[in-house]
Amino acid sequence: MTDMSRRTLAPPDVSTERDEQPSRRARQSGPFGVLDIGTTKIVCVIGRAESDGTLRVLGFGWQKGRGVRGGGIVDIEEAERAIRAAVGSAEEEAGVRLSRVTINLSCGQPESRLFNVQWPVGGRSVSEADIRKVLQEGRTRAQSPGRSIIHILPMAFSADDAQGVADPRGLHCEQLIGRLHVVDAGTTALRTLDASLARCDLEMGDLVSAPMAAGIATLVEDEKLLGATVLDMGGGTTGMAVFAENHLLHTEQLPLGGLHVTRDIASVLSTTVTAAERLKTLWGSALVSPDDEREMLPVPLVGEDEHHIAKVPRSMIVNIIRPRLEETFDLVRQRLDASGLGRVAGHRVVLTGGASQLAGVREMAAEILGRQVRLGRPAPLRGLPDSAQGPAFATAVGLLSWSSGEGRRLPDLDLEAEAPRGLFSRIVAFLRERV
Repeated sequence: MTDMSRRTLAPPDVSTERDEQPSRRARQSGPFGVLDIGTTKIVCVIGRAESDGTLRVLGFGWQKGRGVRGGGIVDIEEAERAIRAAVGSAEEEAGVRLSRVTINLSCGQPESRLFNVQWPVGGRSVSEADIRKVLQEGRTRAQSPGRSIIHILPMAFSADDAQGVADPRGLHCEQLIGRLHVVDAGTTALRTLDASLARCDLEMGDLVSAPMAAGIATLVEDEKLLGATVLDMGGGTTGMAVFAENHLLHTEQLPLGGLHVTRDIASVLSTTVTAAERLKTLWGSALVSPDDEREMLPVPLVGEDEHHIAKVPRSMIVNIIRPRLEETFDLVRQRLDASGLGRVAGHRVVLTGGASQLAGVREMAAEILGRQVRLGRPAPLRGLPDSAQGPAFATAVGLLSWSSGEGRRLPDLDLEAEAPRGLFSRIVAFLRERV
């Protein structure tokens, strides 16, 4: 269903209303909704965590991407229609009404930085307030004009001589040092995203870096520990995320994706974008074959009638595809080298996203990046359609896993809690921190 009425027809679910927002632990059981807003498709999934810890999909909806370019919304009305249709389909199937959704972060040119923050404890035991102070100091230091902070991820803590502490609460020390990973994005792009959701009667919940979500869905535990780079190859962008020692160390977005390959084919062959996408999907490859010269493919020409069809060898399609993919992986290699994490990232690369399914992409990536490369597929989820179980839907599955609590540090601690505002409350909080 593609009309805009479905959002108003779905029955309300009071458990998702803002005034009755459950606690952090309860919220992880669901039902919860996620929204993957991409250039080529918009996906909504509603799920819940079962008692055995597994995830079950209650509702699924997707629409062709409209109003989105390069990960950002460029036509708010078109984006609204696509979001309403995708969310409405998922709501109807699940029988719930969403008011909040977890969303992938692809807009605003996300950037990633690491900080070491020191906080005096004075020999007493580390409290939750101390951890919040470390994060607040990191937030203050990371603020920059025109940018909004999306993630402040505590990677590890040091309590005096104790290094690599995951949860320092209860430890006695003089100084607490936190190693923080901060991800931010352009404020105006985020405001546009928020406005688009508001037009759909939705509130923005968590924002999660798209390649980070893809990594949560596709990496195995040893890859997260020993080091791996996730390349989420979408339609308008390619997201990059570096994992090591069970931490996200770096995330970045490259302005190249599968749609650029499609447009290259359309431009060179003077065909429509739809025909170019079909040529890429059915006969495209990043590998050269001896039979490419002999295999002739039909190409409808722009502006000509349907009977005027040109014939081109498959080798021409391959020769159009290869330079764009080479450019993409060359840029990935340069960004990895510039980040200084090339060695820490290990020797594994996991490709995911719709554009990763093109024949020969894995082999080309391995050759250019000089690493072992595999295609990343999310683990199967109960209730998710078979058509949505592949690499193209890894981000949506990762968002669902994040909503259930996976990938979070200190999940029982509300790291975003605001400081008390009243004078008496501030005095009490100060005494608790110092006594």
